[in-house]
Amino acid sequence: MARTNYSFEKRQKELAKKKKKEEKRQRKLEKKNLAEGKETPAGEDENSLPQED
Repeated sequence: MARTNYSFEKRQKELAKKKKKEEKRQRKLEKKNLAEGKETPAGEDENSLPQED
């Protein structure tokens, strides 16, 4: 009989939690931006730093 891989289940649960948290953060940013009357381009994030060469 196969044994349950608890570490795999835990990792999947953590990934789902992280994804949900990120989606919630994005919704809050969108709501905040709409309230301020400005919109950011869809692919950009306020926390991203400019690329330096």
